[in-house]
Amino acid sequence: MTDTIKKFWNDVIWDSISSEQVWLGIGEGIFKIIAILVLGFIIIRVLKAAVRNMFKVRARTPLKVSERREATLLKLLENVITYVIYFIIIVMILSTLTIDVKGLIAGAGIVGLAVGFGAQNLVRDVITGFFIIFEDQFSVGDYVRINNNEGFVEEIGLRITKVKSWTGELHIFPNGNITEVTNFSIHNSIAIVDVSIAYEENIEEAEKVIQELIETLPAKYEDLAETPQLLGVQTLGASDVVMRIIAETTPMKHWAVARQIRKEVKLCLDSKGIEIPFPRMVMYSRNEQAQDVKEAKQQKLEE
Repeated sequence: MTDTIKKFWNDVIWDSISSEQVWLGIGEGIFKIIAILVLGFIIIRVLKAAVRNMFKVRARTPLKVSERREATLLKLLENVITYVIYFIIIVMILSTLTIDVKGLIAGAGIVGLAVGFGAQNLVRDVITGFFIIFEDQFSVGDYVRINNNEGFVEEIGLRITKVKSWTGELHIFPNGNITEVTNFSIHNSIAIVDVSIAYEENIEEAEKVIQELIETLPAKYEDLAETPQLLGVQTLGASDVVMRIIAETTPMKHWAVARQIRKEVKLCLDSKGIEIPFPRMVMYSRNEQAQDVKEAKQQKLEE
């Protein structure tokens, strides 16, 4: 038995290991795999650069597409290019390793057909993702609310959508689970600013000052779509009269514009001497209070 093992080692294994043709074949195979990987990554980068340049050239033509849709289609095409080239690389590497790719693909097709019946969610995600992109429901860069989560769309794929909230969290939604979407980036936004005026001030004078101010704002802030409107007195508070200003802004700029309007109104009212109410505290000492009570009683007796 030992002699048989030694003979097998010397005649088969050792001859195979020491064969020059075997090592040349291994080296050739490794070289081909490395060349395939390098060439594949180069092709991916070249194709992505070509797609970006194509979109840049298209942007200069009369037939323009919105920047939102261009960013979405660009990201989608880059993903498709990457997946296709990766698939080709895997097939070529398997062929280099003398694996029957045709039989493997045929077997994978049969297995894929069987798995497809159980992968209904995946099919639903892909179909929903197609219609999201085709109908332009939202695009990369839009600010949306999906399933009670708000944020900017980072990526739209055929299977998933990525939304990043302003605090940094990245929400990943399977497209099939997206049942309701609110898109804040399609139409202009409305900034709402409430201004408090003290009861002691002249309300009509305050309205006149604020109206003169807001008429000058469109020239200073390009995010304003039109001149803001002073609606008038909104509420009568416990210690103030609240006046409301509304301003139409470009999409998603209402927060920044509202802050700018508040600053401008505060500076303007200060320069005109119109007081914005603030909490006050009046303090009485016990001695002063007792003296006031004594004087009131004495005055009552004299009467």
